Amino acid sequence: MTIEWRYTVEQDLGILSVAGFLGPDAVRRFSGAVGWVVGRGSGPVIVDLTGLRGWSTEGRLAITEAAQHLAAAGRSLELAAIPADGTAVSDRGSPPIPVHADLPHALAAHSTRHGERPDDRNEWRTPGWPSVVDAGE
Repeated sequence: MTIEWRYTVEQDLGILSVAGFLGPDAVRRFSGAVGWVVGRGSGPVIVDLTGLRGWSTEGRLAITEAAQHLAAAGRSLELAAIPADGTAVSDRGSPPIPVHADLPHALAAHSTRHGERPDDRNEWRTPGWPSVVDAGE
C-alpha cells in the first residue's frame, strides 16, 4: 500500500497533505513528494497527516529525514494531526519538529492576516488524491 499526496502553497507557507499508510512501501513516494516540495514555494512546510491511516517506524524515519532535507534548503517542517496511535516522530539528530493538533491549529500559528488564510494559492497533487479528504477541508 502506498500514499497519495497534495502540496499547496499559500504565500510563504507550504502544506503537504498525505493520505494512506506511510509504511515501507510508501517511503520512496513520500521522499519524492518532499523533493517536489523543496523545489516549490518557500518558508515552513506543514505536513498535514489528517488523511493518514497510520505509519510505521520507516514512515516516521522518513518524516525525520524530510525535516533534515527541508532544513538543508533553509525551510522547516511541522506536523499537523499525527495518527491516533500515539506514536511520535523522533527529532533526535534533526531540526525540531513542531506538532500541531490539526491543520487549523497549524495554520493559526502562521496566520498573516488575523486568522485568515491567504488568497493566493497554488496546488499540486497525485492523480489518486482521495476526494473524501477534499470534502473534509
